[in-house]
Amino acid sequence: MASRTATKDIITLRGSAAIVSEFFGYAANSILYNRGVYPEESFAKVKKYGLPMLLTQDEGVKGFISNLNSQLSEWLEAGKLQRVVLVIMSKATGEVLERWNFSIETDNEVVEKGVSREKSDKEIMREIQAIMRQIASSITYLPCLDEPCVFDVLAYTDKDVAVPFTWIESDPKLIANPQMVKLHSFDTKIHKVDTLVSYKYDDEDE
Repeated sequence: MASRTATKDIITLRGSAAIVSEFFGYAANSILYNRGVYPEESFAKVKKYGLPMLLTQDEGVKGFISNLNSQLSEWLEAGKLQRVVLVIMSKATGEVLERWNFSIETDNEVVEKGVSREKSDKEIMREIQAIMRQIASSITYLPCLDEPCVFDVLAYTDKDVAVPFTWIESDPKLIANPQMVKLHSFDTKIHKVDTLVSYKYDDEDE
């Protein structure tokens, strides 16, 4: 029993918020690469989570994701973030083609009382690895995006949250009668993240 305890790592609210916001940054890069939203040559390979990952070198997208991560981390620390959705849309028409939905459950006792939790860093990494592998293989279960696309990010927060001026109110950018694929989840013991991708289903693909 003592040896099992020794493998656990102390997870604080701030540490958990950092893990989740960083995960979203890498997941967003992976989605943009694997779904062909930006050209392959605009990404550089790095190693993260024990996997080869790709990060955009486009300065505009880098800045967007960096600012996004900072804001998400702040909301996660406050226990105010419920969901983050990366939306892929047709550049020509604005039609929503895919919604990558990351739902977040927060341990409110940690937020309210400042207590910490225990979980192995390696276990968290293994759970994140599984999600990243599913994103990387998305071409096998999602329709081909055969037109130029753009992306946006929606954040669902508690109603009492002060929204920075850089964020605007948005419609939910839903897909009518979508097909859905549930991906793996990961849990820091403070924040649990469930991942689901919904996509436009075209009968003509049959």
